[in-house]
Amino acid sequence: MPKILVVEDDLDIQELLRNFLQEAGYEVTIANDGVEAISMFSSKPFDLILLDIMLPKIDGFAVCELIRKQSQIPIIMLTALNGEEEQIRGLDLQIDDYITKPFSMPILVRKIAAVLRRSNGQKDENQKICYRNLILDLDSYTAIIDNNNYELTRREFEVLRELLMHQGRIMTRQNLLDKLWQYDFYGDERVVDTHIKNLRKKLGIDFIQTIRGVGYKIDKEN
Repeated sequence: MPKILVVEDDLDIQELLRNFLQEAGYEVTIANDGVEAISMFSSKPFDLILLDIMLPKIDGFAVCELIRKQSQIPIIMLTALNGEEEQIRGLDLQIDDYITKPFSMPILVRKIAAVLRRSNGQKDENQKICYRNLILDLDSYTAIIDNNNYELTRREFEVLRELLMHQGRIMTRQNLLDKLWQYDFYGDERVVDTHIKNLRKKLGIDFIQTIRGVGYKIDKEN
C-alpha cells in the first residue's frame, strides 16, 4: 500500500484528503505544519508527499527545499496560490505537480497515480485504453467518445476500466465487487447492475454485454 504524507494545516481539508485517499487505497499520515513534516519525513519512509505552501512555522517552499537536499521523493504541491511566480518557484524546486485549490478529488487521485507511475519508471503512454470510438483516460477519470468528454463517477470509471482490461472475459458481479469495493460486500450485488446501467445511459454505448445470471463482458476488439 503506497504511503502518502499529507502536509496541510486546514483540519477540514486534512479530513477530506485522509478519507478520500484511504478509500483509494493509500496509507495516509498527516503533518500539521512544516516542522512536523520534516520530522515525519525523517522518521519513516513515504512514497509521495502532498504539500501545502501556506503552512505554520516553515512554509511549503522551505519544506520542499530541505527535502530535495536529501531525496527525490515525488512531491505534489496543493495550494491556494495560483500565481505564475509561485508555480515557477515550485517547479524550480523540482516538484512533480502543482495543483491549485479548490481541486477535484478524483482528478487529484489520478494525478497521484500518474506521478507514482512515473517515479516507478512506468510510461504514461500506456495510460489510455482505446476501444472502438471510446478513449478511457486513466489519469483524468474521463471517457472520450467522438471527441466529447464525459465525466464519470469513480465507481463507474473503475467498472468500465475493469471490463476493458479484461476483454473477452466474463466478469461476474462478485469479481467486480471484490476488485473494486475491496471489502466484504454485504449489500445487494445489483449495485453493479446500477453502475452498468448508468454507464450505458451516460455514454450511449452498446458493447457491454449482459451474461444473464453471471455478470458482464466486453468482446475483444479485432
